Amino acid sequence: MKLVFATNNLNKIKEVQALVPPHIKLLSLKDIGCFEDIPETQDTIEDNAKQKANYIKTTYNYDCFADDTGLEVESLNGAPGVLSARYAGEHRSDNDNMDKLLLNLKNRNNRNAQFKTVISLNLNNGNYIFTGICKGEITPTKQGEKGFGYDPIFKPKGYNDTFAQMDLTLKNRISHRGKAISQLIAFLNSAHI
Repeated sequence: MKLVFATNNLNKIKEVQALVPPHIKLLSLKDIGCFEDIPETQDTIEDNAKQKANYIKTTYNYDCFADDTGLEVESLNGAPGVLSARYAGEHRSDNDNMDKLLLNLKNRNNRNAQFKTVISLNLNNGNYIFTGICKGEITPTKQGEKGFGYDPIFKPKGYNDTFAQMDLTLKNRISHRGKAISQLIAFLNSAHI
C-alpha cells in the first residue's frame, strides 16, 4: 500500500517509514510529482493540516497525511500559533521569528508556551486527526545549535535544555511532532489496511 506524506523533507520520511507497518510504502511530494506550494490559508493549525491532506487527495488521488505545527504562547493569546512560520514576515526566517517573539515577551513574566502538531490522515475515504502537544516555556535568550524553528528558545517542561540543546532521540520522544506521529503509527498498526 502507498501512502503520501505531504512533505519534501526526506529525513522526516525516512524516520516515519521506519515506524510504519512494513506493507506501507511512504511517498514524498516529489515522488508523486507535486512541486507546487500546497495552500495553507486556514485560521487554525488543524484546518491547515486538513487543507494540505485534502489538496493531495483531490489533486493527486492518493491516500495521504499532512502535518502542521505552531507555537502557542500563553501571554500572547496563543500567538504566533498558525502564523508561526511567517511570524516576522513571508520570508520565513527562523532568526527573525525568534527575535520578534523575544521582543514581544520582553516585559512579560508569563513565558508559558506549547508546541502543537496536528496530523490529518486521509485514508480509504475517511479523515483522522492526531494531535501532539509539548508544554514548556520560552527562554529569554537563544540556547543551542541543533533543531530548527523556535527550538533554541523553547524549553520543554521538566527539562533544563532547549530543544536546540537536546539529543535528537530525546527530542523526538518528548516533542509535539513525536507524540502526533506515535498516534498515527499506532492507528496504522491497528487498522487493517
